[in-house]
Amino acid sequence: MTFMPWTSDLELGVAEIDRQHQWLVQLTNDLHDELSQAQPRREAIGEVLEGLVDYTHNHFIVEEVLFQQHGYPDTPAHKAEHDGFTGKAMDLLMRFETGEEITFEALDFLKDWLVHHICKVDRAYLPFFQSKGLA
Repeated sequence: MTFMPWTSDLELGVAEIDRQHQWLVQLTNDLHDELSQAQPRREAIGEVLEGLVDYTHNHFIVEEVLFQQHGYPDTPAHKAEHDGFTGKAMDLLMRFETGEEITFEALDFLKDWLVHHICKVDRAYLPFFQSKGLA
């Protein structure tokens, strides 16, 4: 069974954003799959964490550029959400790189944050995006 299945609840109707969200969900599932192994490989875990940090950062830039281009009024609050997650993800990666083990607690945090962010925070910009013809 997939740890974090992609469902229609996670779709926003903005093709580029949905593709990026699917990739973030896949990275979360990849991390789950590796942590579920009898002997998780640190190298594989590190690669997934680095990919997650890099891809998340790039995804946030895409959203924030769209906000800026179209004058989204809640940009500061949305960007603060992004910055908070980026900081936590970087902290997780740094702790891992200094020898700390990644646990399912960290995985649950990633899943919970993504679901909340997509379904609540990102969904909040949909009416604005729709008014601009972006969704």
